[in-house]
Amino acid sequence: MSSDEHWLPSLLLLEDFDGAWPAYLAAVLAAFERDFGADRPLFRGKRMAVKRHPLMEGMSATFWHLISEGSGETERVPDLRRCERIAWPMALLRAADDAQRVRVWEERDPKRGRKVLIALPDFSYLVVLDDRGEYVLPWTAYPVERDHSRRKLAKRFNDARAQKC
Repeated sequence: MSSDEHWLPSLLLLEDFDGAWPAYLAAVLAAFERDFGADRPLFRGKRMAVKRHPLMEGMSATFWHLISEGSGETERVPDLRRCERIAWPMALLRAADDAQRVRVWEERDPKRGRKVLIALPDFSYLVVLDDRGEYVLPWTAYPVERDHSRRKLAKRFNDARAQKC
């Protein structure tokens, strides 16, 4: 990641909890609840909801998707890079209208509906929202570690911008 992301919240590190996973997970969940809990924020005038089901290990589907990776729901496993950045999705959502800090674009898919993607300018971190019309769901968020994946995201962003013109 580039060094100009000083505006992002600090990472929440497992080592700060002496490697104690239960205490760390509780802190990650508390950070999520602070941002997406009872006092739901708005995103560009739309209410933000949390997908509760299916529950995974007692956690909402939204929380689970923000902290884990894997192809199928039952194969997802916690990912430390995602956990460390649990406060970043809300930071990017709040910066959505700041073209210096983030890149925002929409993609439509006949099967998946309308998605709003928000990325850091170097495409090293991505937040995906599922726009359900009257409300939006935080769908997933993750660091983009491979250069070719970042290039693909940059192309998708540029293609979306070109289609708007």
